[in-house]
Amino acid sequence: MTPVEALLQPLTIKGLTLRNRVMSTSHAPSYGSEGKPKERYQLYHAEKAKGGIGLTMFGGSSSVAIDSPATPWNQISVADDSVVPYFQEFAGRVHAHGAALMIQLTHMGRRTKWDTEHWLPTMSASPEREPAHRSIPKEMDQADIGRVIKSFAAAARRCKEGGLDGLELSAAHGHLIDQFWSPSVNRRADAYGGSLENRMRFGIEVLEAVREAVGDDYVVGMRMSGDELLDEGLSHEDCVAIARAHAERGLIDFVNIVGGQARDHMAHAISLPNMSFPVAPFLYLASAVKREVGIPVFHAQRVTDIATAGRAVAEGHVDMVAMTRAHIADPHIVEKLKAGRVDDIRQCVGAGYCIDRIYAGQDALCIQNAATGREATMPHVVARGDKRRKVVVVGGGPGGLEAARVAASRGHQVTLFERGDRLGGQINTASKATWREALSGIPRWLAQQVVKLGVDVRTGVEATPEMIEGEAPDVVVLATGGRPNPGHFKGADLAVSTWDILEGRVDPAGTVLLYDGLGQHHGPSTAEAMAKRGALVELATPDRMAAEEVGATSQPIHIRELYSLGVVVTPNVELIEIYREGNKRIPVLRNAYTGEEEERVVDQIVVEFGSLPEHGLYDSLRERSVNHGEIDLDAFTQGRVQPNLPNGKGGFALYRIGDAWAGRNIHAAIYDALRLCKDL
Repeated sequence: MTPVEALLQPLTIKGLTLRNRVMSTSHAPSYGSEGKPKERYQLYHAEKAKGGIGLTMFGGSSSVAIDSPATPWNQISVADDSVVPYFQEFAGRVHAHGAALMIQLTHMGRRTKWDTEHWLPTMSASPEREPAHRSIPKEMDQADIGRVIKSFAAAARRCKEGGLDGLELSAAHGHLIDQFWSPSVNRRADAYGGSLENRMRFGIEVLEAVREAVGDDYVVGMRMSGDELLDEGLSHEDCVAIARAHAERGLIDFVNIVGGQARDHMAHAISLPNMSFPVAPFLYLASAVKREVGIPVFHAQRVTDIATAGRAVAEGHVDMVAMTRAHIADPHIVEKLKAGRVDDIRQCVGAGYCIDRIYAGQDALCIQNAATGREATMPHVVARGDKRRKVVVVGGGPGGLEAARVAASRGHQVTLFERGDRLGGQINTASKATWREALSGIPRWLAQQVVKLGVDVRTGVEATPEMIEGEAPDVVVLATGGRPNPGHFKGADLAVSTWDILEGRVDPAGTVLLYDGLGQHHGPSTAEAMAKRGALVELATPDRMAAEEVGATSQPIHIRELYSLGVVVTPNVELIEIYREGNKRIPVLRNAYTGEEEERVVDQIVVEFGSLPEHGLYDSLRERSVNHGEIDLDAFTQGRVQPNLPNGKGGFALYRIGDAWAGRNIHAAIYDALRLCKDL
């Protein structure tokens, strides 16, 4: 059996048959509303069902009790019966497209905050401070234990009444059940502490109560670590023993294995591996558990491509392979696979943008697919329009490529001008920085799509107003990107930009001060690249720490790399001046809190202040356009077609998107392009 054939085989668990071996694990995209999975949440998962997935699981960290608050991250509360009708509606949407739907139930224990929602104490096996959320929990007594067990059972009943196909209990990522398991947390001396058998007691009692509530015919599973990868944590041998014990008791029908445990910032980044990790870095843990248990084994963690997923199943490592972030990038993976369109799958690059937003209190969005999470207003499959127009796109970065792709999908005649000799824009620069190379997958897919759609791509051509008007366009989209912002301080001309370093125009020179006034990936990425080439680097920033604006899956990786490469980090300083002293450069830094100034003597100064729009072409074309280059913001933000499009009597409408409008990020450029062009 080939890997692809293995993926498309059905799997039966008790009376539930999953149509294939591809799934999406429970996660928390912050789409909940008032603790309920309403329309946005449902449409997000229904799109995966429409795209052919076998099983989609929702509600990561869905709360079973009011002292495990759901609101901080817009998660799901299963603590009362009001959620049941939403489950029923949700199940109907997903089942209509042939997929199964399950939920994850949990009590967060200490892994949450007390100063939110009901202001109740956090609880755990022992009063050990939780590093990520910084709470010191109450040690649970017998009354707490009994109450939480009843809460799990009641929540499980609601899942069954809601028509869900099954559920899993979370005993991973440092939730309450594995807080009891792990010796790094559980210091108890009673029947719930000490030996591994005692530490398993609470979770077993929870599962026994759940099983009694839903019956033996309902599918119940458990998500757990295959190795916590922590000092004093659960070893691989411990985790195998736990999985085996639960399977042998008949308490669970599947086990969902992950690697690591999200105790602190670094452990959290390891448990949610980004592009700096190899593909499927913890598959070996799931494979080892499968050898020891007689129930189906699921696994997720950076399985980004069909080839890896297929081998994981075909070689017997797992029974179901989860492509969770991969389905955020492309919810139609299975349908494209079945149709022989593997090259059309938009592959996850592991940027971590989706998860990083969640941990910053925002909703999950894909760095390269602007329709994900916006299914009510943004299409994953762009419909052809009624009228064919001529569209000119200037700029072959992610925004311009997406504009060309969407416009061509609408049936328009599209010409794309790119002044460089290759497509990709600023991603070509960013991907040169150490472990960020995988970003290049974003323009690679877009470029492939525009060629398939017949876009006339002209690289190495700098578009002029006359050249554009010579195409007789109806619509002109400027995605000309930006240029490095040199900053506004005395002596700015004595510095070079991070772009200069990464693009090879300037070599790192001896001792270097890199001043990062942005706080994003750009500064630390360049510092790492220079240090790897032998430079002695100091990264200075006005922020409280390096990479302050970088999200939770990537910031710890940057911090680790900066330490390991010997980069000195100086926070809380402003660069106010640079002057020469012989062949050296002297940067003047001012402490943002005390106002005290200090100087360095270095060979080179590199600065990062973001980008400024390339607006020359826009300025030249604006008055020639029928809309004076203006975007109707109401129509734009509401997903409606722009007014004042040409009526066939001459003239063109002019729009600018992405960094040509204002310096933002990859997702903003792609979203600008999609919502502008989807109704052209």
